Amino acid sequence: MTKKLVCIVMTMFITLSVNAQLQHYMDSLSICKARIDSLQRSLDSLRNGNAANGKYFRLFAPLTFYPDVVESVMGGNGNGKNSSALDEVINNALLRNYLKYPELVETTACKLHKMASAAESTPTAPVRRKVEVVHDDADTKEAALPSDSPVRLEIFKPNFWKFSGDYNLQFMQNHFSKNWYKSGDDNLSAVANVILRYNYNNQQKIKFDNQLEMKVGVQNSPADTIHKFKTTSDLLRYTGKLGLQATKKWYYTFQILATSQFVRGYKSNDPMVYSDFFSPFELNFSVGMDYNIDAFNRKLTGSLHIAPLAHNFKHVSRLDLATRYGIPEGHHGMNDWGSQFTANITWIPTDKIKWGTRLYAYTTYSRAVVEWENTFSFAFSRYISAQVFLYPRFDDGVKKMENHSYWQFKEYLSLGFSYSM
Repeated sequence: MTKKLVCIVMTMFITLSVNAQLQHYMDSLSICKARIDSLQRSLDSLRNGNAANGKYFRLFAPLTFYPDVVESVMGGNGNGKNSSALDEVINNALLRNYLKYPELVETTACKLHKMASAAESTPTAPVRRKVEVVHDDADTKEAALPSDSPVRLEIFKPNFWKFSGDYNLQFMQNHFSKNWYKSGDDNLSAVANVILRYNYNNQQKIKFDNQLEMKVGVQNSPADTIHKFKTTSDLLRYTGKLGLQATKKWYYTFQILATSQFVRGYKSNDPMVYSDFFSPFELNFSVGMDYNIDAFNRKLTGSLHIAPLAHNFKHVSRLDLATRYGIPEGHHGMNDWGSQFTANITWIPTDKIKWGTRLYAYTTYSRAVVEWENTFSFAFSRYISAQVFLYPRFDDGVKKMENHSYWQFKEYLSLGFSYSM
């Protein structure tokens, strides 16, 4: 009897426990269904565009400050006729974000209204396409090209030539050493300088650089009773390079260097001609290697030419100037072989400062010529600049003046106009 009672009690307990668990499960399903129905109603309200649509948008859009939210919550209008429970929940959530996270507010309702008004006021002209009506008549059919007519194909080759130039007109003060190899006196003068470049580069292996330098300076010296005008600078120089690329920056190069002057050169109160056109004239051929310099974001550019084999030809049209330029007396010219080095470098540290230098050295191992030209340019504007020109020169192939060395020096300071292209 006792065992039967225990079994009945256990059966009832298990039944109640199962029923309780089943009831809990049914309750959880009801809660889940209510949540799903709530979400579905919210989605339907957003999808159907009812009055609550704008309120939901405020929750999911970038945080925006709406004055009506603060007025509704803080002004006590939350229970007005036009306010619903959903509006109060949304407004409270927005106000909570305004107070706790003010840094997240990206814009205001006032700015949004201004942007909308500007967009609506912008006229949008309709796009109209011009349609040309072509009548299908007999003439048009006869003029039509057959489908297999040949097509003319034009191929335009790239232009590998590049032209550039520098132009200067300067006014200056000059100083010459007494043993300067041409002529000159301390003076105030003006000089015009033109440098033209016409270079070829096919971006593969061939380069052909051409540079023509022309410089003429004149002065009117009151102390000179013989010459009304004299030249202070006189240069006509052509440099040509034909290069075949060996590596990225090295080229096998054949160089031609020709130098002369335009007009006669005099000294003050001296009728003697110290230089003239083709007196002297130098022509130098050299074979060697070129190294291209390109550094500091193209602020330092130039080239180095190293030629272990070079031939130099010197000529004077005036026989009386032969010995002055190292040519044997009674001869118009001379030839010799040697080695050559040329450096042309431009450094532009700032937009207002530019340094251009040319170093030329030629030696036959019995005589040597070294020329180092330095031009410092200081730009005041696009067309106005000042220049300092320093030119030391060494030549032990000419007759040395008494109490002077083989070193010669020239300098000038100038101010004037400049233009580059």
